[in-house]
Amino acid sequence: MSLRRLLGAATAVVILGGFAPAPATAAPALPAGGTRVPAAPSAQDPATLDPAALWKGTPDGFASLPGHGLPGTTGGQAGKIVTATTIAQLQEFASAPEPLVIFIDGSLHAAQYVKIPVAANKSFIGAGAGAEVVNAGFKLINVSNVIFRNFTVRDSYIPGDWDGKRPDNDRDGIQLDTSHHVWVDHMKFERMGDGLIDTRKDSDFLTYSWNVFADNNKALGVGWSANAVTRMTIHHNWIRNTTQRNFSLDNTAAAHVYNNYLQDIGQYGMMGRNAAKVVLEGNYFTAVQDPIVAKDPGTEVVNRDNIFNSTRGRKDNVGSAFDPAAFYPYQEDDAARIPDLVSAGAGPRTNNAAQTTAEITVALDGTGDFGSLQAAIGSIPAGNTQPRTITVKPGTYREVVNVWADRPNLTIQGATANPADVVITYDTPSNGAKFFGGTWGAVGSATMTISATDTTVRNLTVENAYDEAANGNSQALAVRSVADRVVFDGTRFLGNQDTYLADTAGRDATARTYLKNCYIEGDVDFLYGRGTAVFDRCTIHSVDRGSDTNNGYIVAPSTKNSNPYGFLITNSTLTSDAAPGTVSLGRPWFASSDPDAHPMAVIRDSVLGNHIAVQGWADMGGHVWTEGRFAEYRNTGPGAFINEFHPQLSDADAARFTKEAFLGGWTPAGLR
Repeated sequence: MSLRRLLGAATAVVILGGFAPAPATAAPALPAGGTRVPAAPSAQDPATLDPAALWKGTPDGFASLPGHGLPGTTGGQAGKIVTATTIAQLQEFASAPEPLVIFIDGSLHAAQYVKIPVAANKSFIGAGAGAEVVNAGFKLINVSNVIFRNFTVRDSYIPGDWDGKRPDNDRDGIQLDTSHHVWVDHMKFERMGDGLIDTRKDSDFLTYSWNVFADNNKALGVGWSANAVTRMTIHHNWIRNTTQRNFSLDNTAAAHVYNNYLQDIGQYGMMGRNAAKVVLEGNYFTAVQDPIVAKDPGTEVVNRDNIFNSTRGRKDNVGSAFDPAAFYPYQEDDAARIPDLVSAGAGPRTNNAAQTTAEITVALDGTGDFGSLQAAIGSIPAGNTQPRTITVKPGTYREVVNVWADRPNLTIQGATANPADVVITYDTPSNGAKFFGGTWGAVGSATMTISATDTTVRNLTVENAYDEAANGNSQALAVRSVADRVVFDGTRFLGNQDTYLADTAGRDATARTYLKNCYIEGDVDFLYGRGTAVFDRCTIHSVDRGSDTNNGYIVAPSTKNSNPYGFLITNSTLTSDAAPGTVSLGRPWFASSDPDAHPMAVIRDSVLGNHIAVQGWADMGGHVWTEGRFAEYRNTGPGAFINEFHPQLSDADAARFTKEAFLGGWTPAGLR
């Protein structure tokens, strides 16, 4: 079969053509500053974009420049063309001493993970749609002049090792050690065991352009060296549903990062470390915590023309770094158009079809579609309107889970009726230190965060396993729900302080959550927040703190004064092994002394154990409990006191404070 039939005529020309060496002139020395290149409008409208127009015959950026004895990056252009249809063939061609253009034809699976050694002067090119390398990666050790284009590297993830800490887990997509002149272009990397690309040990003259990096904890690390040597260009990449190293740029002599799209990032975005010099311009960040971080005193990060959407935290701008225009010409696209432009053009050619599967399975034993719940969520297209269901098979999944705001209409369910069979666990405390400064805070501590409307979670356990006894008291959330119309059905929440936060996207936003047949345990303020939450037929268990007088508080609402509905606990059971009379029903939380707060909670038609205090409600932070809107109605059990400390609703008022009233016209499945 001819290459033109494999690729299509236009693609064959653009991928193979024009690999002419750059003129052999000396690379310029690093300048202290220069004239910045202004942003320019994109040449194409993404709505009518021809992806072929975004393919270049030769590399741009630092990979195009002469240095270390090479005129530029040409890959295997000087050699013959071969085609690999198996992993064994790919290994043979990759290690060959002569230059080669290696076409990858079809899906190449490794039975056991292998990191393929790559010799110098190679081009690896996907032969049309569907070209991929599965359960394998590439290793470049002291080599040069290598090109990767137009295929996918995926799925070396070790189920359960989300942190990548197992000693046998060094399963990168590409690892570079002391290598130079490498161009990675229009590739896709997803669900690898360790990093998607690890750029290490003084590698130099690199360009990473128009790639997709997705569904992984660690995305893109640069460094592992005490020397500030690496020069690299990072442009028009789509980094999505990742957690850290997006990129992490350590001791780069010059890192030019422009027109990238960072979407749905779990931890931090772009970071400069140690003596790194970084120019970040025209990038678009959405749903990213700490989008730009200059970690160390010697780090210089220029932050200009970037757009931040639904982000919070650091947006550092420190020092002058360098002037990219002193090295090579380039055109910066308007940052406002980057989401459309990059999502349309990044990744392999004709290999970005939307995932339409409605039923997705996650399993630790290899029998599912994915080994990680977060990876399964990432497989759902942003802006999804189709109902999707992720079924999680039994096991303990140590990972932080985000249901991103742009992935609504999702159900996550355990595969059995017993929620103890599926456990999602992590152990971040609110007061835990970020390695780049500050603490995670309550929001950053959550094991699971629900930011998408119409999400349902059922028949599984979510736990924050932070050990208070060993490490001291701290907020440590199991679950934070932010979106409107969220359902938890038959779900267990395990924690201590602040187990569940019913939050909203802003002080004026509405977020209704319906919790049915759930089990929730904690000790201090473990049901709290400004959202509207109905706890129906739940077991709410106060953990014994070992005190003879105070074993904590159940609710701590911070309802806005204009919202008549905060927390409703109904038809539920309040239990504890704590000493009798030592647990308060709750207290009013005026977050940051919020003048617009008027905390509200009703507990009705429920069974209250003997752990409930005679004085049912407590003061908080200088605010007396009577400043809150607290009431009870028709409760039973030894903790169901009727006195001046347990205000009761009248029958007429009780008719106004029902499940239906709290949910405000929304009727979730199972409401009765």
